[in-house]
Amino acid sequence: MPTLLIVYHSRTGGTAQMAEAAADAARGECETVLLRAEEAGGADLLAADGYIFAGPENLAAIAGVMKDFFDRAYYDVLGEINGRPYAQMVCAGSDGENAARQVARIATGWRLKAVQEPLIICTHAQTKSEILREKTILEGDLARCRELGALMGAGLAMGVF
Repeated sequence: MPTLLIVYHSRTGGTAQMAEAAADAARGECETVLLRAEEAGGADLLAADGYIFAGPENLAAIAGVMKDFFDRAYYDVLGEINGRPYAQMVCAGSDGENAARQVARIATGWRLKAVQEPLIICTHAQTKSEILREKTILEGDLARCRELGALMGAGLAMGVF
């Protein structure tokens, strides 16, 4: 059975909810591993057949913990995971586009194949208190995360990717 690896970072809970929703939907289709970015590494990437990378956008960039994951794993898997499918989810306070571009650039270096455009969920958190508070992702947005998880799981299970 193929394995989907979901690597995520979440400080205020929004991205965790998104990653868990995707994982729950994928579990019906394939083996699914959900790991926090600080716990994941190159061996986890090598053991999986496809990936979802999920993180918040912090200061118009990929979150530092996600960047650390990519930095630690990058050379361990370079040339070893070419052509594997991936998708990404970004939890953003405003637009999330720059974080999505940064992850896509890393994935390009690994020669991964994007299966869809990045899923960006905007919380509209703009003040210090809104940014730092625990997030609750709306059901409609969680449904989009579940759709992504189901898509990745089914695609891996059917060998579409």
